[in-house]
Amino acid sequence: MSYVNKPVRKKDAMALVTGQPVYTDDLAPKDCLIVKVLRSPHAHAWIEEIKTDNAMRVPGIACVLTYEDVPRDRFTMAGQTYPEFSPYDRLILDQRMRFVGDAAAIVAGETEKAVDRALKMIKVKYKVLEPVLDFHKAKDNGVCIHPEDNWESRFPVGADKKRNLCAHAEEGTGDVEQILADCDCVVERTYHTKANQQAMMETFRSYTYMDHFGRLNIVSSTQVPFHVRRILGRALGIGASKVRVIKPRIGGGFGAKQTVVAEVYPAIVTVKTGKPAKMIFSRYESQICSSPRHEMELKVRIGADKEGTIRAIDVYTLSNTGAFGEHGPTTVGLSGHKSIALYRNTEAYRFVYDVVYTNQMSAGAYRGYGATQGIFAVESAVNELAEKLHMDPVVLREKNMTKEGGRFIGYDGGTEVTSCALDRCMKRAKEMLGWDEKYPCRVMENGKVRGVGVAMAMQGSSIACVDVGGASVKLNEDGSYTLSLGATDMGTGCDTVLSQMAADTLGTEFDNIVVFGVDTDISPYDSGSYASATTYLAGKAVVKACENLRERIWSLGAEMLETSREDTEFDGSKVCRKDGSAAVSLEEIGIRGTFGNNNSLQVTENASSSISPPPFMVGMAEVEVDRETGAVEMIDYVAVVDCGTPINPHLARVQTEGGIAQGIGMALFEDIQYSQRGQMLNNSLMQYKIPTRLDVGKIRVDFESSFEGSHPFGAKSIGEIVIDTPCPAIAAAVCNATGVRVSEMPITPEKVAMGIAGIDFDNCKKGGF
Repeated sequence: MSYVNKPVRKKDAMALVTGQPVYTDDLAPKDCLIVKVLRSPHAHAWIEEIKTDNAMRVPGIACVLTYEDVPRDRFTMAGQTYPEFSPYDRLILDQRMRFVGDAAAIVAGETEKAVDRALKMIKVKYKVLEPVLDFHKAKDNGVCIHPEDNWESRFPVGADKKRNLCAHAEEGTGDVEQILADCDCVVERTYHTKANQQAMMETFRSYTYMDHFGRLNIVSSTQVPFHVRRILGRALGIGASKVRVIKPRIGGGFGAKQTVVAEVYPAIVTVKTGKPAKMIFSRYESQICSSPRHEMELKVRIGADKEGTIRAIDVYTLSNTGAFGEHGPTTVGLSGHKSIALYRNTEAYRFVYDVVYTNQMSAGAYRGYGATQGIFAVESAVNELAEKLHMDPVVLREKNMTKEGGRFIGYDGGTEVTSCALDRCMKRAKEMLGWDEKYPCRVMENGKVRGVGVAMAMQGSSIACVDVGGASVKLNEDGSYTLSLGATDMGTGCDTVLSQMAADTLGTEFDNIVVFGVDTDISPYDSGSYASATTYLAGKAVVKACENLRERIWSLGAEMLETSREDTEFDGSKVCRKDGSAAVSLEEIGIRGTFGNNNSLQVTENASSSISPPPFMVGMAEVEVDRETGAVEMIDYVAVVDCGTPINPHLARVQTEGGIAQGIGMALFEDIQYSQRGQMLNNSLMQYKIPTRLDVGKIRVDFESSFEGSHPFGAKSIGEIVIDTPCPAIAAAVCNATGVRVSEMPITPEKVAMGIAGIDFDNCKKGGF
């Protein structure tokens, strides 16, 4: 292999570092109407009257839209397979407001100044309703958040809008209660993870226009172009065939852009006015009305015998989907499936969950997609179990971790573990951190205490039997190849990684592969960049297409040499007779492919998978804690990842480093807070703390590669798993340093200091502390 498993520079590196206009707002026409939304000040309210006459009189205003001006068919903004697991509970504009920040009206005008003035002149009379703000009290509450008749759940996920239930399920094997009763040691604890904002650098943004065929064109920073097309076709009542979606470069997504957050507003303006329109979310809007991680509370029971064999795991997850159900029924499943399956010896397991509606901002997809919350809870419980058993938590995991050749418990229908280097990841992480010398803690010369902690994780590689990757490759007249993808590069480097696979399959130079972004009119269908699917699924499609095209090129070359294919060889640059008497170059074949040829030198292939082989990871954290103030400082974070074959080790490394930094943010800093009225208080990056480079300490990454046989190059995913270990590993490190076990993220100095002082933080919080 010339390029696979090599640190090739990203395809778009020079364009990005030289500031080329590649992002959505860079490309938007200058005459676009500016679109903004009037947002509800109430968590739950009914619009009794809305007056827009004065707003329409503002010079430069093109339209002001209310619930009376938009289609009434409900839809979901979640970019998922069809039929979507998420319920159809949205309208473009609704008469009922369901959270502070919900859309009450849309204003479009020629200038931002005019739009801002018009927004202030809209008069709304609200009937304020009782909100449901505590997700513990949402299920079967007397207040129904979705009483409308046309609410619809198209997939059997256990939804019941009358009970404020977006989803419910129960699963398991064996008699959990009996096994737990028979265990020598049982840990039972409740863990709480709050909502987190993706905080990507490029906020939500889209621009729209009508082409000369009368079709709506959407240029959007999205992870799911083909889902955007379907969703908008339904929401606008025009059908998917009337919608074209184009994805330019994306300035980060982390799952946020798997939801149609911004696209619908300029789209309805263009449909109504016929004029191009754009909407650029401010950072404020991205904080208060977007699609953050689901808040979850997990009750975990885990039991083992005195030798440390884990015999039973019981997990109950309560998930807060907020005002709407985007991704609610799907994220919650990973909280159990990706945590329970880490352990191979369990005789019984049970996983039960409820996903509830509340009058808070709707949650959505975020890197880790529910596994992050579940792994924090289960791995924290395993760390506590090790303490009760007086065992090293590394040794406990080595005794119980899932291994290659075995079968998963509670994941993917109990399929075989086809590739797993988790044991080698653990061994390597121990060596890198110096675990045996540092565990559990050390008192430093400055009087502070350093502790270490460990956690394991697994994720997935696409959604089995659901997701689809697509690729189209053609030979051009000059001997170059054009690679058309349906997958979206959102800074992850998938254009580069997939080009590496194409170059090695075709036997050509990496720079000979020309790749371009997604256009739903001409790109092959792809589910989108989510569920860690791109390298695994789109990679399989790329290899299939390139292998097929290589065969066609070879056959045409032999035909041009007027000999049988068996008498020729193809080295990627030319087809020649085996006796060396004649040859035709790739350029000559490319030219021939454009005339007098009945065989197309362009191939499109799709790929799906009946399995979702997980990547695995071990993370170890070292923290320094000031026992007087409770302040926690990251010193060192060691991560060892099994992602199969790393197609591009440099890109895999920066993916891992970035995910760990996000995980550290979730563990130590990021704290979504609401007022008693349901208003988000963290409405800017001044109030919502994300870690800087100075906050994350030293991050060190290594790889222990397995070979995944279901992928042509042995690759698995890496995009999501890298965020999953910091929360439990850091919580364990803090506990080992202080004796304080924090079960609610983030681990703030107040919680640590109060724990050291013997004060119950949860009770203080309930008392209004």
